[in-house]
Amino acid sequence: MSLLELDQLEKSYGTVSALSGLSLSVPSGCLYGLLGPNGAGKTTALRILATLLAPDQGRVVVAGVDALQEPRTVRQLMGYVAQEVAIDKILTGRELLALQGDLYHLPRQDRNHRIDQLVDRMSMGDWIDRRCGTYSGGMRRRLDLASGLLHQPQLLVLDEPTVGLDIESRAVIWEVLRDLSDQGTTILLSSHYLEEVEALADRMAIIDAGRVIAEGAPEALKRELGGDRVTLRVREFSDQPEAERVRQLLEVVDGVRRIVINRAQGYSLNLVVDGEHVLAALKQRLASEAFEVFSLSQSRPSLDDVYLQATGRTLMDAELAVAGQRDPKQERRQSMR
Repeated sequence: MSLLELDQLEKSYGTVSALSGLSLSVPSGCLYGLLGPNGAGKTTALRILATLLAPDQGRVVVAGVDALQEPRTVRQLMGYVAQEVAIDKILTGRELLALQGDLYHLPRQDRNHRIDQLVDRMSMGDWIDRRCGTYSGGMRRRLDLASGLLHQPQLLVLDEPTVGLDIESRAVIWEVLRDLSDQGTTILLSSHYLEEVEALADRMAIIDAGRVIAEGAPEALKRELGGDRVTLRVREFSDQPEAERVRQLLEVVDGVRRIVINRAQGYSLNLVVDGEHVLAALKQRLASEAFEVFSLSQSRPSLDDVYLQATGRTLMDAELAVAGQRDPKQERRQSMR
């Protein structure tokens, strides 16, 4: 049974399309991961789900409640932890949690008991009574997560919860999310960290250009891909035209299913291949054209390979493409707001 349904969501900002018919179905009790590069539309989708943004088209249903028609009810069902942490620097962490509890109209005794539980679970006891302005990024993120959990929501929505965190804070958050999932809380987790989604998610969707391009359990998606991944670098080439020449040379080798030029790693080539014989055939083909192999490795498929198969580029390349499209002047204007 699905707790959350996103149906054909569309959203544009002027001439830029952020969502292009995005649809998701999140089962009750599932830890569901959204994987995609920055700019894929993940944050826009989550802001619509959290009733902070209206879609141009589409429906959002949480526990049978239409979020666009009954936003107040949906907010009671949901805990939302945004990508940007916004915490009052004057209040202590405990005072901020108390304020959050009051906003949800929790009885004082229940609120204080719940705060004590979360302080213990999030390992915040050493600093929870200090002013938030003294907190590190990891402390602020843990407190923000505790705020989202205070009213014990049916659905917890997390937008990039571990970006830039230290190892300790990241481990604490991962452990809390696993515990919550085991206890039946439905979690929707947005991330562009492959290892995070692979480690935590029961099911996942890969999002690119505002739409879902692959969906399922992480292991099932890798099994469906089949074949092995080969990463190849040839000493002679260091630019796009030369890398393209090598790609064309190898794409006719028997057993090669796909080749993508990975400019994020010095114009290396990422190949999806079938059969153990392919490596020898690749080396022979390169040697026949006097290309010297600089490095060659073979591994089992990863989520990055699933993304590669679906989009024709690696997740890192997608990140670089988005970064290259950004307008530095526009970013400076936004940062000043």
